Amino acid sequence: MYVKDYMTVKPTCISGDTTVSKALDLMSQNGFHRLPVVDASGTLKGLITEGLVSDTSGAKSTSLTIYELNYLLSRTKAADIMIKDVKTIGPNELLEAAASKMRSENISVLPVVDTENKIIGIITENDIFEAFIELLGYRQEGTRFVIHIGTDKVGVLGQIADLFGKDGISLSKMSVDNSRERGIEIMILANADCPDFAKKLEAAGFELTEVKKLPEEVK
Repeated sequence: MYVKDYMTVKPTCISGDTTVSKALDLMSQNGFHRLPVVDASGTLKGLITEGLVSDTSGAKSTSLTIYELNYLLSRTKAADIMIKDVKTIGPNELLEAAASKMRSENISVLPVVDTENKIIGIITENDIFEAFIELLGYRQEGTRFVIHIGTDKVGVLGQIADLFGKDGISLSKMSVDNSRERGIEIMILANADCPDFAKKLEAAGFELTEVKKLPEEVK
């Protein structure tokens, strides 16, 4: 899973001469919370966010009237308040590298740049969430089996896959989790409505902790 597979391609950008009020209008109209600032060649120069505008203008605590505040924002350029030391990532980086950088830097967005620092995309924490949902197949149709393994056992994945294969059931997702409380568990998503297959898994000596039809209704 790579950044380029989940990033927003060709994101809306602004120049350093764009007024803050114009930037806010763009964010409001398009549901954005931040905008990359670039020069004429598309090279990343900075980042402006709703939170940055609020903090810089003192919108939450200012004694200015709404008219005075709007006048101030209409006279302020993005280059005057933008974040200049912007954390970025490359398109061919692993998605988990993006998640790790966001976590360690306590940020929710990474502009995606090429080797010349030209912006080609943007990836946010919401994109990471979306990738996580897709990775586990939460919205896909099928049957999810969670098999408790306990301790590590060589060849167990092959045994499980072979059982499904002999019944002509294809698998779309498979993940392994090693929790502190339960030890190793394997999640299998079969491309079929086949909850009865749990009996064959149990007959083969496997312990199931969950069998569920997907997609699950989101409440």
